Amino acid sequence: MADLLDLPDRSAKPRERGITHVLDRGLSLAEIDGLVEVTGQSVDLVKLGWGTALATENLTAKLARYREHEIPVMLGGTLTELAIAQDRLDRLTAWMRELGLGHIEVSDGTITIEHDRKLELIERLAEDFVVLSEVGSKDDTRIMAPFRWVEQIERELAAGAWKVIAEARESGTVGIFRHDGEVRMGLIDEIAHAVEPDRILFEAPRKDQQVWFVRRFGAEVNLGNIAPADVLSLETIRLGLRSDTAVPDVDG
Repeated sequence: MADLLDLPDRSAKPRERGITHVLDRGLSLAEIDGLVEVTGQSVDLVKLGWGTALATENLTAKLARYREHEIPVMLGGTLTELAIAQDRLDRLTAWMRELGLGHIEVSDGTITIEHDRKLELIERLAEDFVVLSEVGSKDDTRIMAPFRWVEQIERELAAGAWKVIAEARESGTVGIFRHDGEVRMGLIDEIAHAVEPDRILFEAPRKDQQVWFVRRFGAEVNLGNIAPADVLSLETIRLGLRSDTAVPDVDG
């Protein structure tokens, strides 16, 4: 029934835009299979949250299962930050190669890294990995001016980042959002005015936030930190199959 309704166009995997970046907080193999059974074509990239890759007991089997389903996996940015802080980045990247991981997150939301140093790391890692850098702090007391967001995003893309992640955490209450989860609209407008939105992956864990971004940028906006249970819901938001984004003036 693909032609039952006129729906927004969605690019096919592997996508460069319209990416759904899923946060795996500790899925079992059965849960991965269930996710793929229901909405596998909507999952573009999975992040093993925080440092769960070092704590989970099913890492090897989990990565193999994602590989079977042709879904790329990346480790949480916290691991990269800890490796940088402990001068063990080379050990981390060697382990990633052993695991067969091709994506890496470079962030500084937990530790402080001089931005020039961060740019050097992005440039170096981009030689061997697909780099997603992240701008914005996990500390809700650190508010960065919009022009600084734009400056950092532009420089990180120039250094070799494939996409820049706009920080919101899994709570959706920091970075590009206010404490109550409301979108910082002025900030988003300034970023989108200077940087092509397709180059940015907006973290938007909450439904109301996802709706706002789809209304603002369309079905092919890149959204991240999506809970596995919310992937199908997000796809209906993208396609206008929920009242939140459905066309209001349908004839008949």
